[in-house]
Amino acid sequence: MDQLATRLRRLPPSCGPVRLIGVDGHAGSGKTTFAGLLSAALGGAPLLHLDDIATHERLFDWTGRLLTQVVEPFGRGESARYLPYDWDARGFGPARTLPPAPVVLVEGVGAGRRALRPHLARLLWMELPAGEAWARGRARDGEAQRDFWAGWVPAERRHFAEDPSRPFADHLVRQFPDGYEVLAGPGGTPDDPLFLTHRDGPSAVC
Repeated sequence: MDQLATRLRRLPPSCGPVRLIGVDGHAGSGKTTFAGLLSAALGGAPLLHLDDIATHERLFDWTGRLLTQVVEPFGRGESARYLPYDWDARGFGPARTLPPAPVVLVEGVGAGRRALRPHLARLLWMELPAGEAWARGRARDGEAQRDFWAGWVPAERRHFAEDPSRPFADHLVRQFPDGYEVLAGPGGTPDDPLFLTHRDGPSAVC
């Protein structure tokens, strides 16, 4: 991940002093795992999971909360302070703070939505077809989440039909057994592709 982390650090700030990096893709596409690895490569960069912003009642109608609690404070050079949603208790938990670090990652379905894109330094899209991603997600979550997935899939379809992210992605991220390939996306500029291995140490350019 080192080379990608270096590229991201070199970007100009996009939200106050912060380089806000979005990691979007279909549910089950591997966003959380990839964002965690990238955060570690960035020396523990703060990571906001959009699952903490969405709720059962508002799977995608959370733009106002994200802008007010996270984006606007960053724009002023202040720490973000948001209330994470507890999906088991169906309520909000104690407030969490995110510092205006040089790089902050935002991962989740909708991280590249229209209202957020002007504040992003880069948008990364996990390149996995919807059907494959949803099948992985269902297998991961098991029978206990069957009813949730039955409601999620049509909601996600509607969201991306109305507010697509992939056409604006700067990079496409493809997962392989031994790492990730990072390519220029539809909304990005031509760049050398990267192959990011899971092992520690510098990555090799393809």
